[in-house]
Amino acid sequence: MSTQQIKQDPLSILDNTFRAAIAKALGEEGNFDPVIRAAQNPKFGDYQCNAAMALAKSRGIKPRDLAERILAQVELGDVVESMEIAGPGFINITLGRAMLGRTIESMDDDRLGIPPQGDGHVITVDLCGVNVAKQMHVGHLRATIIGDSIANLHERLGWTVHRENHLGDWGLPIAMTMTALRNSGADLGQLTLDALNVAYRDAQLSGRSDVRGLEGAIAHGCGPHRIAELETQNEGAIENISDAKETLIALQSGDPELVAEWNALIDCTMREVFDTLGLLNVNIGPENNRGESFYKDKLAGVVETFIESGIGVEDNGAIVVRFEDRERPLLIRKSDGGFLYATTDLAAIRHRVHELKSERVVYVVDARQKDHFKDVFDGSRKMGWDKTPDGIESDLHHLPFGSVLGRDKKPLKTRSGENFTLRALLEEAIERGTGEVIARAEDFNAPTHGMTRDELESIGRAVGIAAVKYADLSSGVTRDYIFDLDRMIAFEGNTGPYIQYAHARISSILSKAEGEDIKWQNAGIQLDTAEEKQLGLAIMRYPQVILETAEQLEPHRLCTYLYDLANTYSSFYQCCPVLRNDDEDVRASRLRLCSMTRRILADGLALLGIESPSRM
Repeated sequence: MSTQQIKQDPLSILDNTFRAAIAKALGEEGNFDPVIRAAQNPKFGDYQCNAAMALAKSRGIKPRDLAERILAQVELGDVVESMEIAGPGFINITLGRAMLGRTIESMDDDRLGIPPQGDGHVITVDLCGVNVAKQMHVGHLRATIIGDSIANLHERLGWTVHRENHLGDWGLPIAMTMTALRNSGADLGQLTLDALNVAYRDAQLSGRSDVRGLEGAIAHGCGPHRIAELETQNEGAIENISDAKETLIALQSGDPELVAEWNALIDCTMREVFDTLGLLNVNIGPENNRGESFYKDKLAGVVETFIESGIGVEDNGAIVVRFEDRERPLLIRKSDGGFLYATTDLAAIRHRVHELKSERVVYVVDARQKDHFKDVFDGSRKMGWDKTPDGIESDLHHLPFGSVLGRDKKPLKTRSGENFTLRALLEEAIERGTGEVIARAEDFNAPTHGMTRDELESIGRAVGIAAVKYADLSSGVTRDYIFDLDRMIAFEGNTGPYIQYAHARISSILSKAEGEDIKWQNAGIQLDTAEEKQLGLAIMRYPQVILETAEQLEPHRLCTYLYDLANTYSSFYQCCPVLRNDDEDVRASRLRLCSMTRRILADGLALLGIESPSRM
C-alpha cells in the first residue's frame, strides 16, 4: 500500500513538481526522487532539494550544472517565494507566505485538512487478547493501546474498523479451571477475578505431572518417600486432566449447566477488563469480543479444506503445511485429532478477510509470536484466504511489540518478583498524576487554583493515563522501553503531560480572548515573522503525518509530531505577542494560529486515546 499525498501539503507539491522537473532536465523517463528535505537552518529557506549530487555523479555532469537545469524546469508560481542554488548543487526553497496562509485557512474545518480515504476500506485490528480467568498484565497494555491507536487512525481516515478482542476462552485450560472451581464448591456468581486467577493457576499446577522426575528418582534410588510423593503427583495430575477433558467434552456438547458456568467465568473476567479499559480510554466493549470459542465449530472444516487442496499433508498422524523456504512445518491438527492455536488463527483470517472483507488485518501481538504469524499468514496465502470477495489482496500484518522494562532493564515486575497487573500499574500512575496536579494547584497563580478536589482528581487521572500511554506509544512499537513514572509524569520534555499542558495553555489564551469578545475565527492568516511561519509549516504537516502514521502502523510518528508542534508553538508564543498585540489583524491571525494548534493537539491526542484537559 502506498501513502496518499495531501494536495495542499507543500512537501507533496514540491516533491511532485521536482520529480517532473528532474525528468525533463535529464531528458529521461523515470520517477526520480528529488530528495526534498526540511532545511536545517531557516535562514537558508524552508526546504532543500538534494537530488543533483547523486544524479549528476552517475551521469558525469557537474552537480551545480544539473541543479541549474532542474531549476529551469520548475514552475511553482506563488507556492514559493524564492529558490536558489547553494554549495555544490543544493537547491534552497523558500515557500510563499501568502500561499501558506491560504493553505492553513483551508485546513480550518471539521477534518483539519485530513482527506477521507473513501468508503469501502475495511481493517480488522486484533488487539488486547486477554485470557479468561486471568488478570490483565503489562503485556496487555501494549497490545491494547497500540491496537486502539491504529484503529482510531483508520477511523479518522474514514475506514470501517473492526476491533477484535481475541479472547482465550476455550480449550483444556478453561475446562481445568471450571473443574477445579466445581470441586471446591465455589459460588461463581460471587467470584472475583483475583480469586478466579488463583483458581486458574492452581488448576494448571494440579495438572502438571513429572514423569521424568519419577523415572530419575527410581534410577537414583532417592528413597521411598520421594518416589511415593512423585507417584502421587503424577496420579493426581492424570486424574485432574482426565476430569477436565470430561468437562470439556460436556461443555462442547452444550451441557446447559456448564455453559452457564462458562459464561459466568467470562463475565467475571470481562467486568474487570472493561473497567481497566475504561481507565485507559480504550474503545473496546462486549461487541468486540470474538474469542476462540467463536471459531471452535470451524476448525475441522479448516483442516479438511487444507487436506482436500493437497496443501495439508499427513505426518505421523498429524496434519501439517510445509513451506519451501523453511524447515519447520505449520502444524494444524495433532496426531490425536486435537486442534492448535494455528488452526484457530487460520479460521480467524478466513473470517476476517472473507466475511468482514478486511483489506488490512493487523495483529498487535508481542514479538515472540513472529514465526507463528509468518507461518499462519503464508499458510493462508497458499489457500488464497488472503483475498477479499472483491479480489483485493489483504495486507496480513503482524505488528510485534517489545517489552516493558523496569529501571533494571529487566521485564517489569513487582518487588516480590510477580508480574505487575495492569490495573495496579494504572492506579499508581493516576495517583502520581493526581499528586502532581494537586501540588501545582496550591500556587495562587495556577489556572487550577481554587478547583474542587473532584475536578483536580479528574485532571490527575487524565495526566496519569497520558503519561503511561504516551511513553509507550512514543517509544516505537518494536522497541523495549523502561517504565519510569518520574520521567513520564513530568510536565516538561517529551511526555504526554507536556503536550496536555501546551493544549491547556492555549485554551487559557483563547478563553481570555473570548472573554474580551475578540473575534478570530475568520481572520486571514499572516506569517510575517519567522516564528509564525515555522508554526504555520508545522500545522500544515498534520494531515500528511496522519496518513503516514496510519499507513506505516507507527503511532510514534504522531507522538513525535505533536511534541514538535508543542515546541514550535512555545517558540512562537515567546516571540510573538498575541493578546497584547495592538494590531487587530495581527492579533486575530495569531489567535487563529493558536486555535489551529490547540485543535490539532487535541485531535492528535484523541487518536492516541489521551484526554486534553482545558486547565492544568
